[in-house]
Amino acid sequence: MGNREMEELIPLVNRLQDAFSALGQSCLLELPQIAVVGGQSAGKSSVLENFVGRDFLPRGSGIVTRRPLVLQLITSKAEYAEFLHCKGKKFTDFDEVRHEIEAETDRVTGMNKGISSIPINLRVYSPHVLNLTLIDLPGITKVPVGDQPPDIEYQIREMIMQFITRENCLILAVTPANTDLANSDALKLAKEVDPQGLRTIGVITKLDLMDEGTDARDVLENKLLPLRRGYVGVVNRSQKDIDGKKDIKAAMLAERKFFLSHPAYRHIADRMGTPHLQKVLNQQLTNHIRDTLPNFRNKLQGQLLSIEHEVEAYKNFKPEDPTRKTKALLQMVQQFAVDFEKRIEGSGDQVDTLELSGGAKINRIFHERFPFEIVKMEFNEKELRREISYAIKNIHGIRTGLFTPDMAFEAIVKKQIVKLKGPSLKSVDLVIQELINTVKKCTKKLANFPRLCEETERIVANHIREREGKTKDQVLLLIDIQVSYINTNHEDFIGFANAQQRSSQVHKKNTIGNQGTNLPPSRQIVIRKGWLTISNIGIMKGGSKGYWFVLTAESLSWYKDDEEKEKKYMLPLDNLKVRDVEKSFMSSKHIFALFNTEQRNVYKDYRFLELACDSQEDVDSWKASLLRAGVYPDKSLTENDENGQAENFSMDPQLERQVETIRNLVDSYMSIINKCIRDLIPKTIMHLMINNVKDFINSELLAQLYSSEDQNTLMEESAEQAQRRDEMLRMYQALKEALVVIGDINTATTFTPAPPPVDDSWIQHSRRSPPPSPTTQRRPTLSAPLPRPTSGRGPAPAIPSPGPHSGAPPVPFRPGPLPPFPNSSDSFGAPPQVPSRPTRAPPSVPRFGAMKDEAAEP
Repeated sequence: MGNREMEELIPLVNRLQDAFSALGQSCLLELPQIAVVGGQSAGKSSVLENFVGRDFLPRGSGIVTRRPLVLQLITSKAEYAEFLHCKGKKFTDFDEVRHEIEAETDRVTGMNKGISSIPINLRVYSPHVLNLTLIDLPGITKVPVGDQPPDIEYQIREMIMQFITRENCLILAVTPANTDLANSDALKLAKEVDPQGLRTIGVITKLDLMDEGTDARDVLENKLLPLRRGYVGVVNRSQKDIDGKKDIKAAMLAERKFFLSHPAYRHIADRMGTPHLQKVLNQQLTNHIRDTLPNFRNKLQGQLLSIEHEVEAYKNFKPEDPTRKTKALLQMVQQFAVDFEKRIEGSGDQVDTLELSGGAKINRIFHERFPFEIVKMEFNEKELRREISYAIKNIHGIRTGLFTPDMAFEAIVKKQIVKLKGPSLKSVDLVIQELINTVKKCTKKLANFPRLCEETERIVANHIREREGKTKDQVLLLIDIQVSYINTNHEDFIGFANAQQRSSQVHKKNTIGNQGTNLPPSRQIVIRKGWLTISNIGIMKGGSKGYWFVLTAESLSWYKDDEEKEKKYMLPLDNLKVRDVEKSFMSSKHIFALFNTEQRNVYKDYRFLELACDSQEDVDSWKASLLRAGVYPDKSLTENDENGQAENFSMDPQLERQVETIRNLVDSYMSIINKCIRDLIPKTIMHLMINNVKDFINSELLAQLYSSEDQNTLMEESAEQAQRRDEMLRMYQALKEALVVIGDINTATTFTPAPPPVDDSWIQHSRRSPPPSPTTQRRPTLSAPLPRPTSGRGPAPAIPSPGPHSGAPPVPFRPGPLPPFPNSSDSFGAPPQVPSRPTRAPPSVPRFGAMKDEAAEP
């Protein structure tokens, strides 16, 4: 990827990060860190300064970088620097930045070459940089000096490993050209954490300080001691250049001139220098970004879809529109009416799978709770028989009656009908409560307008309370109508003759258990299925256990699971009753029990079968289902209080037959009344309460809202809603912008495949017994030692000028004696290596090509 392509990528990535900054979120696209690793005075800090384009790092001999410097480059319109330890202070003079780095280093490590792993965090804001992180690390050293600890090598190594072990870190392994490359500690560390060589780039510095007649051509061509991503040679500023205030731009021109004019490097000059190193890093940045984009795009699209429905309601928001509040009020009321009707009548769209809606709960009240309440109060057998006998005796008075009085039948029937008022009124109360709960759930969508929500709840609740009185009056009227006339000519009424005939067969049962007679045509119809826990049996075995129960009109069976393949037991329903069991303080479940009225064991050795549900609502529902199967609630506790009086009351055989006859007549007539009441009460509630409330919401709610308060007050938006709308719209636009930018990045950039693997086992061998480095051999010269290019001598005529200036700046030189082990490399690669000598160079064999070049020179 060229610099021009990178220049296009920088604003795109910055646009992507700006889109998220607008939302107060950090961009999910994390760019790689670049860590510079190498020995002391290898030129690491100079390489970093070239990236930033500013001279701001401490320079000198020996160990200068004694604490990690984490440098965050951030794109900004203004150019300045900030330190984490100097919050709020902006540095616009980069000489001050250098002094602050030196002072902060000395503050922690002291003045005598001490080191510390505590990083210095520096942020540089500039319009010319891409958002990424550079890390300047202390140079690798082996011998402690000054205040450095004895294990200085180990400490610096661990410090470096903390950073370069991250998969998101590119490693610049910096090695000076005038040292032994095969023993490079930087390359050894990089090999440990990056065995595939995908993150490691070799950087060869100080090429201008090699001995005359030597060069690093074979290394830079990746022929000798190869790396997968190869090497890049750079020429940094010398201390003399820095002291002379030579800027980085001029240094780069001199670097370019050096590579173009050097006979060993001119053919690879386009692949050398700081600009090419930046290009290689740009390729890695681009590859990383492109690899990240698919997952990044999926996350953004998922977020966009999740908020799109909510944002749709905000898109048409126009605060300056004078009719906005009127339109919003109409829409809100219409939506409230639609939601209320859907919750009552049911709907196929947006089905709630977590709880029952208002309509489903009202259905359970009509068909489970209300019948259960009727049966609960209906069958108190002993009390009913006693009342019948008292009525017969009181009607006969002092006389002994020969016939069964029909007035006793009417008196008892009317008393039983009046008892239906309690369950009927209770069902009205339950329905009202569900309607109010439904209204509250529907007004949640109005929460954006607090006053509108409050007024809507108040108006609808008041109307429900108004209808409550009328509905209860009508329910009581229905009961009174039944009391007003006892129709003994009803087609389902058994009459006196059939009642007397049946009375002779009733003595088989003295208590009401399962209705053994008049069974439904099909006894095997399944009434209910569901999970229940047998609690009292599980205690003996270490805990309660859940089973799948199936209730029919004849039996209650339970299975291991809902596949109904392994039946555990089938319990006949004859003579069974149900009673409540007090909830244990250690259990959260609600329990009811089945028992046999003839004092027999219900299941194996257990007199009671205790069944547990998760809620009282489930208990009531199972009781209602058991009622349909003929298993009634137990009244024994009430009856026990009256046993003494009942047992002392004796009846002669004639009175007993009369009581039994009246009892059969009452049973027959009450079954007619119960059927009628169970049918009429839900219809009455539906007509006078539920349908009326729906009509009121559709036709009158809007008018009452207009008359209750000023429209502007009603439609005053909550501060939370205004903030949420702005945030959602901003997020929506940012996500769309981010997706557009991702598409632009894919279009504007290309993927550069990684180079093929190379044999870099030489790095591993060098750890055990490093051989003499090939770079220490002297390279064959052309014909005579190659002089250094000077400022007076320009480039060869065939080499293009590095810039528009006619006189290029001089090539940087570093003063001081040459190191004792100069580096060189042999282009042949195969001949045996000659050990390096510290004082003089071994004789060299000129190459054929070199001889031709020599002959060509004037």
